[in-house]
Amino acid sequence: MKLLFTIAATIFFSFESSAATLNLNIIDTPLLVRKCNDFLVNGKGDNAEWEKTKWTALNKINEGGKNYESKFKILYSSTGLYVLFSGEDDKITSSYKNDFDNLFNADVFEVFFHPDLSENIYFEYEISPLEKELVLLILNRKGKMGGWIPWHYEDKNKTIKKVNINGGPMESGASIKSWTAEIFFPYKLLNPLLNVPPVSGMRWNANFCRLDYDTGTQYLWSWSPVEKSFHEFKKYYSLQFE
Repeated sequence: MKLLFTIAATIFFSFESSAATLNLNIIDTPLLVRKCNDFLVNGKGDNAEWEKTKWTALNKINEGGKNYESKFKILYSSTGLYVLFSGEDDKITSSYKNDFDNLFNADVFEVFFHPDLSENIYFEYEISPLEKELVLLILNRKGKMGGWIPWHYEDKNKTIKKVNINGGPMESGASIKSWTAEIFFPYKLLNPLLNVPPVSGMRWNANFCRLDYDTGTQYLWSWSPVEKSFHEFKKYYSLQFE
């Protein structure tokens, strides 16, 4: 009996160790993604469809700077995904004037979708308070990464995105109170990834993040418990589609 107990304990702790090492998201409770009807985004997040879900907080992951409230919502329809961000802010710290610039060197909200855990490929999206975007497909193998922008990024293959600035103008350096970003991601844009479109009961891994540079230093907010980089994709939390 003692021998059997020892063997069973060894197997159990071996499994626990392996699960922790691989970070398979066994323990975390997935965030339920509600089904919605399609609607037109306007940057304000005031469509009645958003009442189907609650805000989820982003957590600041490095010390210093201001503890701006930062949060997000997510919905899905038969044609795509909807994401809404909201964050307190004192000023717009971004001067990038073009889509696909290095927006991550200034204020942004970011989304990461990892629909199939068997592949080290995931989708990254960034949006600035000046309504500029960066859209990437990332291949990440043991920290060695490469990013590609969409081909024929137009018409139904393109996001629909809007930003709303509260308390000031949409200008670089402007004093503001907060900003919101609302984005629609058509499934056609995500087609290179497996498990797209999602169906009821399906799980994806994902992360929702923020970068802010108001003090000249980079401060980070994240939904999942990453430590140094938003590309720690094995630490992403789970979504489950209603």
